[in-house]
Parts: sequence; C-alpha cells; structure tokens
Amino acid sequence: MSRNKFLNAIGLLFCLIFFNMSTTLAQYQPLYKTIPNNIPSKNQESESDTVGILIIEKVSIPSYQYFRVASDNTKKPCVIICPGGGYSILAAGHEGSDLANYFNSIGVNAIVLKYRIPNAENQIDKTIAPLQDAQQAMLLARTNAENWGIDKNKIGVMGFSAGGHLAASLATHYSDIKIENPSKISLRPDFQLLIYPVISFGPEGHEGSRINLMGNANDDKTQKAIHYFSNEKQITKDTPPAFLVHSKDDDAVPVAGAIHYYDNLIAHKVPAEIYLYEKGGHGYGMKNPTSEILWTSVMKTWMQKSKIIQ
Repeated sequence: MSRNKFLNAIGLLFCLIFFNMSTTLAQYQPLYKTIPNNIPSKNQESESDTVGILIIEKVSIPSYQYFRVASDNTKKPCVIICPGGGYSILAAGHEGSDLANYFNSIGVNAIVLKYRIPNAENQIDKTIAPLQDAQQAMLLARTNAENWGIDKNKIGVMGFSAGGHLAASLATHYSDIKIENPSKISLRPDFQLLIYPVISFGPEGHEGSRINLMGNANDDKTQKAIHYFSNEKQITKDTPPAFLVHSKDDDAVPVAGAIHYYDNLIAHKVPAEIYLYEKGGHGYGMKNPTSEILWTSVMKTWMQKSKIIQ
C-alpha cells in the first residue's frame, strides 16, 4: 500500500471512529429546569449492563440524549424514543441508543428519553409522570427545532413494550397537556412507531405495567385511569399515523392489543400499518432472532411511503 493510500485509510478510520463516538456518546441533558409533579428525594438511579443489555433503574430525574445527523443545513425528521421495561426499568440500549444510531444512519435525528419510573415516593401523582416527560420531550424538540436541525413538521414518537404504551399515550393524549406550555406549542406527534407495545390496561394489556403505573387499587379513580390509559379507546381521526410491530407468540404482552389499536386506527381513517412476526416473543430490540426479516427495514419503507423520509 502506498503512503498516500495508507494515510487516506487511517483518515477514514479516524472519521468513522469519531462519528461513532460523537453519536453513541451523546450526553444526557436535563429534561426540565424544574421537574413538575416532583417530591424532592435522594437520587437512587443506577445502571447495569448484563449480556449486553443496558438497564437503568429508579429514574427520578428525567433527562434525554440527542443524536443528531451530521449537519448539512437540511432540516431532518426526528424520533423521540421511549425504551421499554414495564414502567419498572428502562432498557436504554437495545431499545434506545441502538435505535438512535440506526435512525442517524438513515438521515433521522433521534432523542432517547430517560423518563421517570413511576414512584409515589418522589412523584405527587405517579400515573402522569412518564406522560409529562414524553410531552416535555416533544415540547423541547419543537421549541429547539431550528437550532437542532429538526423539521418541526416531522417529529414522531417511538416506544418499545411499556415505552410503546407511553408513546401511544402521547399520541392519543397530546391535547391533555400535563406540563407548562405557555406558548401553546403543539405536542401532537406527526407519527408513531410502536414496537411490541403495551396498548391497553384491560384484558388485552400487561398487568405488570398497569400496576407499576397506577397501583393495584380497584376504586373509581383507578378505573378511570385504566380507561384513560387504555389507548385503543382514545383514538380519534386526529391520532397520528402509526407503524406497529408485534409477534403473534408474544406471551408477555398479548398481540391482541396491537391488533385492536391498529383496527381502531383504520376505523377512524388514520393511516396505519402493522407487521406481525409468526414468532419472536418479546423484547428482542432491533433483531427478531427467529426471522431474517428486519422490522427496521419494513419501518423504513413505511416512513418513505408516508413521506417522512426520502
């Protein structure tokens, strides 16, 4: 190899390493100046990484990571990503930053949301804390769109499992504002991407997520909250277009919830598509180990058809 070719190869390698570092090492930033619905308490947040899965526990101080596509003076779409974890933990790697890196590779900015884990010890009303954080993330994305290189008319929300429930909650409750929004900026996502999502807190739902979000009481207040957060019942003609993925053999979160949500979207003439794997179970992140078909590729095609990306 000639000296010039060697130097060029080293330069390319350095650029690739720098790009990877600048993307994957995006720093967490505070989501709020003053956290709403907050009871001051000791921060007990912790991280662990077993078998390559990053888990964050006991989140009481919400924050976000912003993954920006390399600047070319063109405004890009943006996706707010809500990792799953049953409203008990956040699977922030394979259901968070991994997807952010993928979106950057197809020309989409991404925000990974570290939302609060419901906890009555540090939240006045734990049932709305995650939704507040999702609404605040949308507010930040729209408010900072010009400086962050975001197309303010192409900001979507994505969620996995219970994070999918949070994403669907934002998509169906964007007008029920739980945060300070004096400028009345729209908190409506322009699209929603729901991956093996918890949708309902009824028979088609996930009991663990429901209990973690609102407790195990059976009073009128809890029943109203169950109805409110059964998102298949909250769809209107103005609900954002949706792309869903689920596995038929998911024994953690029944596929019926996703199908019911999809059917109700279609009934309200909301553009939607659902991709169902025959097998795969739950919690596989970007790659279903039982199939050669990548749902990310199917999603990308849907985003192209929906004119979110070219």
